[in-house]
Amino acid sequence: MESFFKLKENGTNVRTEIVAGLTTFFAMAYIIMVNPDMLSLSGMPWGAVFLATIMASIVGTLVMGLFANVPYAQAPGMGLNAFFVFTVVFGLGFSWQEALAMVFICGVVNILITVTKVRKLIIKSIPESLQNAIGGGIGIFIAYIGFQNAGLLSFESGVPALVALNTPSVLLTLSGLILTVILLVRNVKGAIFIGIMATTLLGIPFGVTQLGSTMSFSQAVSELGITFGAAFGNPGLLSLFGDVSKIPLVLMTIFAFSLSDTFDTIGTFIGTGRRTGIFSAEDQAALESGSGFKSKMDKALFADATATSIGAIFGTSNTTTFVESAAGIGAGGRTGLTSVVVAALFALSAFFAPVISAVPSAATAPALIIVGVMMLSSFKEVKWDDFAEAVPAFFAGVFMALCYSISYGIATGFIFYCIVKIMKGEAKEIHPILTISTLLFILNFIIMAVI
Repeated sequence: MESFFKLKENGTNVRTEIVAGLTTFFAMAYIIMVNPDMLSLSGMPWGAVFLATIMASIVGTLVMGLFANVPYAQAPGMGLNAFFVFTVVFGLGFSWQEALAMVFICGVVNILITVTKVRKLIIKSIPESLQNAIGGGIGIFIAYIGFQNAGLLSFESGVPALVALNTPSVLLTLSGLILTVILLVRNVKGAIFIGIMATTLLGIPFGVTQLGSTMSFSQAVSELGITFGAAFGNPGLLSLFGDVSKIPLVLMTIFAFSLSDTFDTIGTFIGTGRRTGIFSAEDQAALESGSGFKSKMDKALFADATATSIGAIFGTSNTTTFVESAAGIGAGGRTGLTSVVVAALFALSAFFAPVISAVPSAATAPALIIVGVMMLSSFKEVKWDDFAEAVPAFFAGVFMALCYSISYGIATGFIFYCIVKIMKGEAKEIHPILTISTLLFILNFIIMAVI
């Protein structure tokens, strides 16, 4: 195990990696229940999506851990599943089978741009100030997710507002947050995971921690046949390009899927890997000059690219690298062993969903908030007193959380970076790939406005 994952070389050990894997899993376990609830709105059978979510997460995360040896977990992405249901199926009128076909094609496209180094060139093109801003922005985004999951914010008035601190769930979250802060300040090993477990147990007398209910494993298995391979049937891939008049719309939708997926992943890798040393200077050098899959980043990008197509085959929306992986990284995870632990827990969750779902969002929310705080250190590298640097950094960082999208935050950061550089007469300093990416983002916004 030591020789395969190179634990000592990465400054970690088996215990730390297991704790990190447990932390990441419980921070993102909500997807097991949320994704089927979301996709079933399109007419997909709940049990099939439940298993497809788990299977896609297992395969994608194992590839990430065993091939790339990095502590990232993969699962069907939030936001992309909403786009799948509300825009593609409800808004554009495609069947869920055709939507799966588009997700599969999106995965193939992402594999191609990874193999041809387009993804790597994109990363290379992002200026250091924006990379730091993205890292801090993901921290705000994660913390914001934590506050939302905890129910600490209310949107009834049209704007975020602090709720009354008198409900069991809110009080439990605050208790867990205080406990986790104390453990971290005291330098307790595995503080974040201990905080999650302790808060879950404390939730029993609060009436917050309860065994969830779901259909039996056998029922879910029987439904899986409905979605498995449905992307290639009719309706599906065979009917997707049948109507010539719809082909431009199909291509634009695939483009929207691919762009969001790509930049969500790149943002997560840059934001979490840069500050923690997961991707070393040697990895960065190999990324820029090497060929094939010589660096961790090469392998991680390929693992992420393949996960989307794999997920579509099973019957789920885009599988992507989860930003909640930052929770496990914050707990000390540095190698693929963390990912293997997460994959194993996903496998177990198929049989123990009621038990897994007993961990309430009030218990995982403090972990997300704390990890978000940790990631804000990236902001100190940004020259906030330089307005020309501060504006793009603001949109790449802070706006990311405000618009609830990593890719949109990156998009607006890119746009304002280009505007600033052009206005300063420094257009030549803009990397060609960054220019192309920015134009594609603008095109994507135009497409979204039209469709």
